[in-house]
Amino acid sequence: MSPIDVKQDLSLLKTGQVRVPRYVLITPAYNEAAHIEKTIQSVIAQSILPLKWIVVSDGSTDETDDIVARYTPLWRFIQLLRVEKRHGHSFASKVFAFNRGLELLHDTTFDFIGNLDADVSFGPKYFADLFEKFDQDSTLGVAGGGIYEWDGSAYRARKGNTTSDVAGAVQLFRRQCWDAVGGFLPLRYGGEDWCTQLTARMNKWRVRCFSELEVRHHRPAGKTGGLRYWTRQGMMDYDLGSHPVIELGRLLRRIHHYPPVLGATARLCGFLTGYWRREKRTVSIEVVRFLRSEEGAKLWQTFAKALGRVSPRRRTRRSSEVTEKGGQ
Repeated sequence: MSPIDVKQDLSLLKTGQVRVPRYVLITPAYNEAAHIEKTIQSVIAQSILPLKWIVVSDGSTDETDDIVARYTPLWRFIQLLRVEKRHGHSFASKVFAFNRGLELLHDTTFDFIGNLDADVSFGPKYFADLFEKFDQDSTLGVAGGGIYEWDGSAYRARKGNTTSDVAGAVQLFRRQCWDAVGGFLPLRYGGEDWCTQLTARMNKWRVRCFSELEVRHHRPAGKTGGLRYWTRQGMMDYDLGSHPVIELGRLLRRIHHYPPVLGATARLCGFLTGYWRREKRTVSIEVVRFLRSEEGAKLWQTFAKALGRVSPRRRTRRSSEVTEKGGQ
């Protein structure tokens, strides 16, 4: 038996009284030859290997398939699935590809399932550290590391990272949570990762991003999409049910992230297009209501935090005034 086979077999055994978590991964990939080998090297270096990793080549025309095929004879848990890309452009194509990979797991028993993009890399204890987080919190349903991107001199945490949202590139689901949310929903303008974790919270599961678990993203989103990309982001926000006031505040808060102000304007125009067309949203009314309740709660927390910053000053000023009066 080769060292590779030994490592794979050990990942399926019990260590003392602690059962090693059983997890599976699915990676939809379209023309990822430039980055996918970094992802493969990261996965095969893990201290706990997955039971299965389905890489779905969604009609790739570059060397993506050849790169993956070089690893499948050596690492038995890696499986390459080639599917022909659907005719026409669809933001839901990633979901369709993911679901094709999911079909190959119908007879596999697992504790966790992960969506892993083909342009990321991470350390050898990444999944082991995530499983510790899950062990510490039985209500944790979705988790992942923080996204770090190259800024020209070093990899730094991506602007916009929050502890309450896990990037779609590295979402890992507890099996019970995955079953509760029903998997990814093919949305008209994308955003399936956001919708799924929203549905998880709606079903009383916690969602948590652990920024200390660094995930390097080698092709940052929105760098090459231009105004079309930001317009689509606005249309996605409408489709998911974001409230207009919240959307405006989100744009004002993040306006410095966009190349020029035109990016924020394009996103707002995309958002308003849904109202102008009177488009029916892809998500259910229950999801829309839950999202807006979360948005309202966050808005109130922002106001409360702002008031809290002002109140101590007022209390100090009043205290000084009382002291001065008392000394007179």
